[in-house]
Amino acid sequence: MSLDSDSDSDADAAPERIWTPNPGRAQASALTAFVDWVAAHRGVRAADYAELHEWSVTDLAGFWSGLAEFAGVIWHDRPSAVLTSREMPGARWFPGGTLNYAEHALAPGRGRADADAAVVFLREDGEQARVSYGELRAQVAAARAGLVAAGVGRGDRVVALAPNCVQTLVAFLATASLGAIWSSCSPDFGARAVHDRFAQIEPAVLIAVDGYFYGGKSYDIRETVDALRGQLTGLRQTVLIPYVSASAALPGAVAWPEFTAEAAAALEFEPVPFDHPLWVLYSSGTTGLPKGIVHGHGGIVLEHIKSVRLQFDVGPGERFFWFTTTGWMMWNLLLGGLLVGATVVLYDGSPGYPDLGALWKMARDHRVTVFGVSAGYLQACLKQGLRPRDDYDVSSIRAIGSTGSPLSSEGFRWIVDAVGSDVQIISCSGGTELCTAFVGGAPTVPVWLGELSCAALGAEVQAFDEEGTARIDEVGELVLTEPMPSMPVFFWNDPDGTRLREAYFEDYPGVWRHGDWIKITPRGSSVIYGRSDSTLNRGGVRMGTADFYAVVEALDEVADSLVIDTTALSGTGGELLCFLVLAPGAALDDIEPTLRAELRRELSPRHVPDRFVVIGEVPRTLNGKKCEVPVKKILAGHEVDKAVSRGALANPAALDPFIKLAASR
Repeated sequence: MSLDSDSDSDADAAPERIWTPNPGRAQASALTAFVDWVAAHRGVRAADYAELHEWSVTDLAGFWSGLAEFAGVIWHDRPSAVLTSREMPGARWFPGGTLNYAEHALAPGRGRADADAAVVFLREDGEQARVSYGELRAQVAAARAGLVAAGVGRGDRVVALAPNCVQTLVAFLATASLGAIWSSCSPDFGARAVHDRFAQIEPAVLIAVDGYFYGGKSYDIRETVDALRGQLTGLRQTVLIPYVSASAALPGAVAWPEFTAEAAAALEFEPVPFDHPLWVLYSSGTTGLPKGIVHGHGGIVLEHIKSVRLQFDVGPGERFFWFTTTGWMMWNLLLGGLLVGATVVLYDGSPGYPDLGALWKMARDHRVTVFGVSAGYLQACLKQGLRPRDDYDVSSIRAIGSTGSPLSSEGFRWIVDAVGSDVQIISCSGGTELCTAFVGGAPTVPVWLGELSCAALGAEVQAFDEEGTARIDEVGELVLTEPMPSMPVFFWNDPDGTRLREAYFEDYPGVWRHGDWIKITPRGSSVIYGRSDSTLNRGGVRMGTADFYAVVEALDEVADSLVIDTTALSGTGGELLCFLVLAPGAALDDIEPTLRAELRRELSPRHVPDRFVVIGEVPRTLNGKKCEVPVKKILAGHEVDKAVSRGALANPAALDPFIKLAASR
């Protein structure tokens, strides 16, 4: 497989190429091995990534069955077909096939020998653990026995209010091994937010920690746990993990050591249908009750093997890290490292404690191979002037993953300069709904400044205009025109599929509209501009909010920002409002002229705000995303409780300035 390169026709128009695949590394990648396998076993010869991708979205049955065979999927009953219908929603994958996610994560094989490292765990207070695959199998078997003793079986729900730690991972794998259904929330979620999620699915068992650590402090949540268990219909047992204090207890709850006391328990795996529910993830819930998004065992096995092994090129002997909590889909994707025999690195705590160097130090000490964080974290490192290549030995890092929001061009340049020019930048974008990235990187594809290198294999990503026509080199709605196995099996409490159809298939029937604003280049790379429902439309010129933030937040004096265009709300002129969180010592009068000049120069005169307003903090969801649409609704005069669910916010008090502004309009 050749390395992808710019064609003569668009090379001059392409932005700077800041990373080129090392030929030796690319040739040794799992992606190249897959290309060779496809040529030998399917007769498909792909000269480059673009040709491989075209095959993957044209011959869906050939690609996904080939991936399953290449990856060694463990079937208990072999499927009678690959895909019975390409219709969306309603595509049915691998009917008749049975398998189990946990078996793929734990079965002995390459990279999963008893002594091989399965997990490295670190906590911000210095607590550490290394768990081998042999030890992980034993711990999962013991937790599985505890669940069986509690009466848990196929289809029952097990929920966890727990952090990114070994016990949570063990509990999830034990749940999956039984064919029971998993769901988790981070322990820093508010009581209302947790209830709104868990109460929907009526769990049989609640697993919770006594507390958690963050920013140098510990927080006791046993009062929340006690109240929660009294509100969950059908709950049979509560299990308490003594996480902050070894002596922690909760009346009526079973202690984790007791729950997992059966040391000689057998590890077994319940075969379940391909689309049998594996876990329930949740939408943000900012404008109502969070939607319960259900994914199947088989779809996640295939998608995460593809993502982790082929796109990230992670395999046995590698250490895969992503900073995440258990309430974000990146936790679920991180665990996919086990599916390919890698070591997953779990970190619990604040990424900025005791300073922003904590994660880089962790990467140095534990020889992390793929280092995944949010774009916001990388931007913060840039603003603080960190230079990890000078301060730490980060030579083990060969790729940096970035997601959560678009990474600015300045962020790309900072990685090259401050971490290493030989480090691949995998800026990726996807969604909780499919628990994967649609666009990201690949070991054989270059990285261009400010761009996501390629569409993921099997993801037919297009940019649609308002008429539903695919556009190249123009900004449009991000859509998926072909089904993928990890699309939701269903939404919880949506028996006829109405809510699923309304959420993703109403605008373009038979096509998944994701809600992001994207441009796909002639090179096959892409740029994400933010949510399409928060696009800035000024005088007929539409622009994504990511462009705006890249300019404003490039100033050292700006710590954070939120831009809201009220034009569409008023039906007439409206205003473009820029809300600023200033760095200590900064004053709006000093920087406003610079901001106006930079926005006029970098964007357009139409995208210079009518007003700049200083605020204390930007409202964010529990997963750290800016609340653009809820704030827009509040400014339009919507009732606050109908515009946003405060329980879905990490900082609900941050809404107050916007409520006051709306009242004064």
